[in-house]
Amino acid sequence: MPQFLKDRLRDTAVLLGFAALFTFLGVYTSDGPLWLRYLMWFVTILTGGMSSMLAIPLVFERRIAGDHLPMQVIVASAIIAVPVQLSLYLFMGALGHWAGPEVLPLQFVYVYVVCLVMTFLGVLISRARRPHAVPAAEPDIDAVARFLDRLPVKYRGADLWAVSSEDHYLRVHTNRGEELILMRLADAVRELTGAEGVQVHRSWWVAKTGVGDKRRDNSKLVLVLKNGTEVPVSRTYVTAAREAGLA
Repeated sequence: MPQFLKDRLRDTAVLLGFAALFTFLGVYTSDGPLWLRYLMWFVTILTGGMSSMLAIPLVFERRIAGDHLPMQVIVASAIIAVPVQLSLYLFMGALGHWAGPEVLPLQFVYVYVVCLVMTFLGVLISRARRPHAVPAAEPDIDAVARFLDRLPVKYRGADLWAVSSEDHYLRVHTNRGEELILMRLADAVRELTGAEGVQVHRSWWVAKTGVGDKRRDNSKLVLVLKNGTEVPVSRTYVTAAREAGLA
């Protein structure tokens, strides 16, 4: 069974289990038909899960709340709590318990605290699942030298800044200029394994020493090489760029 399908089945099982637990405990209300109370918790928990799919990348990847972890958890929980509160409000009304304006702030506090705990636990679990960091290996200078051997003699010993894909060719960016070679980017990236650089786009590999500046373009990260060439960083490679110290 594909891993994606396994993950979705696991998430569905967790969702059904929590909905059954909240229904059995009679959280908020034990009135109304059993099926409606179960549906209330199923939809509400599902709403929270879908909201987290928006809030987590927004807060932890795009950094709208900065880099401070407690603030990130606080902001993400607040975003998730809003649609969860709305779902509960509508279902409670369907069960004949419309909350008055004076009750809503307190109810939101309860919802927010639960979202805060769940978000914090989610962050801890996510970090625990990450592989333990290993000491960084020494940069493989020979990998760059071997790659530059493909270029004319004047580029031997040059500083490699970046490699970009152009149709069936690669444009090699160095401190001594640029050169086109017949090669695939995938092969170049494999050959540069161990060098101080990272692929940041399906068409770009960038050396850390080649980046002179960076900027944001409509929330998208753009790296600027030392010669002024701008390199887009796609969402697929943002994490890799960040881990390399480029984001």
